[in-house]
Amino acid sequence: MTEAAPTPTTKGQEPIKASELDPKFKYELQKIHGSEKILKCFQCGTCTSDCPIARYSDSYRPRTLIHMAQLGLKDRVLKSDTLWLCAACFTCTDRCPQDVEVASVIRVFRNLAVENGCMPQVFKDQIAAVLDSGYAYKIPDLRIKKRESQGLPPLPKGNPESVKKTLKGVKLIDNVQKPAGETLNVQPQQQ
Repeated sequence: MTEAAPTPTTKGQEPIKASELDPKFKYELQKIHGSEKILKCFQCGTCTSDCPIARYSDSYRPRTLIHMAQLGLKDRVLKSDTLWLCAACFTCTDRCPQDVEVASVIRVFRNLAVENGCMPQVFKDQIAAVLDSGYAYKIPDLRIKKRESQGLPPLPKGNPESVKKTLKGVKLIDNVQKPAGETLNVQPQQQ
């Protein structure tokens, strides 16, 4: 008798280990606003088939993220790179036959991911830029000089102090760091 060959896994997916399962995760999700109906999802695939992002991505599947959450694969959901691809267009929510607010569930996943320190660096950099300059990204000096040379008015100044004041007490801001590894100071300066 020959030994059976190991079953190949889907590209990028590792076999599920019992130690990864958190059977309480789906019940915890039901208590969070936006994901109350997560257990109503029966994996019909409507959310994925209508998703404009899924059309262009081989990896983004809203139903897969929800199924992983239902199974209790909390770490896999929160550490998923595809979690951040959702455009929040609510097409999935509009078409769900079970009235699961899929886009809201994805938002809940993202919020939990951030609370657990699982956020792509690009978003951390963007937040740092907003806190530093008031803009979503640093405007290069070359662009500013080019505007001046073309006689265009200067760009409006960002107001990072107002942003910091508005975001004071938001936990996410505490997790964002400058590239040098220093924690950003989000306390507004006293005037």
